[in-house]
Amino acid sequence: MNSPLLRKIRIAVSLIFFIATTFLFVDIFNLITPEVSNKIVFLQFVPLVLKFITVLSFTTFGFLIILLLTILFGRVYCSSICPLGTLQDVINNIAGRFKKKKKRRSNYLTEYRALRLSLLTLVVVVFILGSAVVINLLDPYSIYGRFAGNFFRPILVWMNNLAAYVLDSAKVYWLFPFDLKAFHIIPFAITLAFFVLIFVMAWKKGRLYCNTICPVGTLLGYLSKLSLFRVIIKEEDCLKCGACARECKANCIDSDNKKIDVTRCVNCFNCLTTCPTEGITYTFAFSKNKGEKEELNNSKRDFLTKTSLYLLSFSAIAAQVEKKIKVTKPSTVPVFRKVAVSPPGSVSIDRFNAKCTACHLCVSACPTQVLQPSFLEYGFTGMLQPRLDNIAGFCNFECKICGDVCPTGAILPVELEKKKLVQLGKAKFVEDNCIVKTQKTDCGACSEHCPTKAVHMIPYEGKLVIPEVRDKYCIGCGACEFACPVTPYKAIYIEGNSVHLLAEKNTELKEQQKVDLKEEFPF
Repeated sequence: MNSPLLRKIRIAVSLIFFIATTFLFVDIFNLITPEVSNKIVFLQFVPLVLKFITVLSFTTFGFLIILLLTILFGRVYCSSICPLGTLQDVINNIAGRFKKKKKRRSNYLTEYRALRLSLLTLVVVVFILGSAVVINLLDPYSIYGRFAGNFFRPILVWMNNLAAYVLDSAKVYWLFPFDLKAFHIIPFAITLAFFVLIFVMAWKKGRLYCNTICPVGTLLGYLSKLSLFRVIIKEEDCLKCGACARECKANCIDSDNKKIDVTRCVNCFNCLTTCPTEGITYTFAFSKNKGEKEELNNSKRDFLTKTSLYLLSFSAIAAQVEKKIKVTKPSTVPVFRKVAVSPPGSVSIDRFNAKCTACHLCVSACPTQVLQPSFLEYGFTGMLQPRLDNIAGFCNFECKICGDVCPTGAILPVELEKKKLVQLGKAKFVEDNCIVKTQKTDCGACSEHCPTKAVHMIPYEGKLVIPEVRDKYCIGCGACEFACPVTPYKAIYIEGNSVHLLAEKNTELKEQQKVDLKEEFPF
């Protein structure tokens, strides 16, 4: 196949995956169904590996396709499917345009082999020990998900709201304003730090992140040593002009010695179009060409055994961080949550922390925005993973989207009727903060919005009634906490269950109450 066509195909495929994945994380219009979402992430390597470990089904075998493609054609996942890789290409392309007058050189760099193998081993060892914290931080799909959710989504919200305002002025009601309900500075700062790091690396040296830090890039890179097709230099035609090395975004072409480090080559095919003599080509790797001296080195495939890194374990330095609940009206008794609330379908906090990669797809998909990135609410090993923030929203009684879209199996899909009985936590009532007691006035917002009527009102003083929580009916959805009007400390809040339980169905209710998301809820 001709070189320009290969490059055009690679660019077209990259754009398709990049646009689809980006829209998945910024979709504020709820246009993408869970079924479509699962198809979009079908070829994302790390989420599918984790989901395969969790639930064996046909939908989890996408990672095997990636492995097969790598053995056949090299790192096509890195070049065309990974959205973070495409983002780096965009950044590097822009950098090249800015540096047009001063010729940009992407010269050959020596491989940081020890760093690559150590980070990959760290990911594997920590995961075997039961934590996904290193995967959370380094998985390229999850990193891009956080970028899209934190940076691109707010831009779309701003554009939507501006358009809605303009159209509303013209009395055209095609669009409605979208309200981002929460902002958490520390998770945002961590995401911003990673963005700056990757931006600088991509601006300076193209795919440097992919070939030094990314564990997926390292794994697929060493697997590509087995690939049947790869980019090779034909020695008899090579002039050592360095044109291919200057265009190599992976810095893996040593034109002086006519060698290519196949473990770092991301098959971008830029080099093929720049060679003046056709001295570099993409072809069957084991043909008997004179110029092909690279042979399989079986010993190099034992890279996992060559790194003697031993990890004692990360201590959960703040596994029970007591998070002060912020509200907006006067109250006096401080309220602290000892156990964070994990999403329905996560089964338990330990299981969730071990399997979630913090890609934030569920955060973007959650219609009530109750799912928010954590800092230390789960402890250090659960940093950035989603938790229920009932100041921002509540878990909709009629919704199970988070389990339907989760690509790793960290949040399992649950039938709606069963989800309505999953007890994420229990409501705790703080009487001294309740305005029924402090201001001698009626309220009942918590009971009114409790979908299971676990919170009901009982006689208090005179004609006043005050909330009482019946644990056996409570599912920990947080509607009561979200509805409570008092601040700075809530009069009712959800204490998470470390392991999810099943609540009893309230037979007093003839029909479970549905929450209308269009209604102003609750004040």
